[in-house]
Amino acid sequence: MNEEIRIHSWPCSYYLDTNKQWVSGRLSLTPVAIKFTADKTGELLVNFHLSGISEIKKESSNLIFSSLTILEKSTKHWFSSLQPNRNVVFNILEHFWREQLLSNEGTGAEAGALQSTKGKELTGLLAGSQKRLEDTAKVLHYQGEQFDNIMRGLNKIEGDMDVADRLLTELESPSWWPFSSKLWKAPLEAKPKETATVSDSKNQEGIIIRIPVIITHRTDSNVKPGKLTLLASGLEISDCNSQVIHRFESKDVDDIRVHTPYEISVRQRFIGKPDTSYRLLSAKMPEAIPILEMQFSKKIQFLEDALAFAGARKSPQVDLGTSIWQAATGLLGGVMQPESPVGGEGMDNEQVQLQSHEKISESEAKELKQILKKLKGLALETEAELERQDEALDSITSSVDRATLNIDKQNRRIKKLT
Repeated sequence: MNEEIRIHSWPCSYYLDTNKQWVSGRLSLTPVAIKFTADKTGELLVNFHLSGISEIKKESSNLIFSSLTILEKSTKHWFSSLQPNRNVVFNILEHFWREQLLSNEGTGAEAGALQSTKGKELTGLLAGSQKRLEDTAKVLHYQGEQFDNIMRGLNKIEGDMDVADRLLTELESPSWWPFSSKLWKAPLEAKPKETATVSDSKNQEGIIIRIPVIITHRTDSNVKPGKLTLLASGLEISDCNSQVIHRFESKDVDDIRVHTPYEISVRQRFIGKPDTSYRLLSAKMPEAIPILEMQFSKKIQFLEDALAFAGARKSPQVDLGTSIWQAATGLLGGVMQPESPVGGEGMDNEQVQLQSHEKISESEAKELKQILKKLKGLALETEAELERQDEALDSITSSVDRATLNIDKQNRRIKKLT
């Protein structure tokens, strides 16, 4: 992730201690740092890492009102005249500061990047792919349960159609027919079993991911911290106490806009009344966006500031089943059997460059093998589930066709009786 992405910026004043005066400018937040740039000179007066912050407070005095103070190591920075207001800036800065401290990229992010090896990079890439495939499997599992519920509903309809057919036969039969009472018993005895089957089909959907967010409702200037929960059937927005603020079913979402890699807006349109819209900002949003893109592929839109993020994320993983798999197996082959080429004479330049990199350690090779094994298992399970759902769709289509024909026939029989 590009560390120079500007997440947010606010007009404000900064107290320059060397000149004992307030300077107008803009306070900017990036994924890892806080900056302040003076309006008149364009000079960067403040630039420090989020991990270096000891405290963020809302303070005031006889001379300074509605101020925000940031204690960075032993230096205290004062910001005032914050727009739209102090609370908004405080909530957003505190959120990214705390998430930075909790993440693995905290104080050792820069040093870790310098010491990164190809083995670690590949492990991270495959681990991310494994997480994505697990999330996909959860969504497919929920869709499979929905198909099962549809099939149970269609079976119930077919049972009801049989009952209706028997009743029509009873009505069409002559009054002297001796077997009329038997036609009524079979469906009545089967009815409680159908009810029990439906009651057992209650679905307990799983949570795909839950992240802390800063919530803005519609065009309100105030923000508040909360949580975003992505479910297989939609998404849920709740406050810090886990009280649900709003729940969007998949069918309710009309569009999702990705403003930056860290900020999205979700909207449901209405006719004759205001739309329901929430703007969500989070340091963990890059983890949720790929899942949203998978669930709402036709409804998600990447705006200008987010297009680079989308392109950078997609480019190395265009084909998960080939590029990543070949890269991993090629590198592992080069490590375990360095004397024998992996791809033969037809190996492309990318694979040749991959083998020329530094050798990975034995522990990294074992970890990569384990991840590859899990990826292969997940891929097979996903493929089997997709095949099962294709068969279920065919079965559903044929059942609907049969039900339609039966309804037409029974309508004709009812017309004859009336």
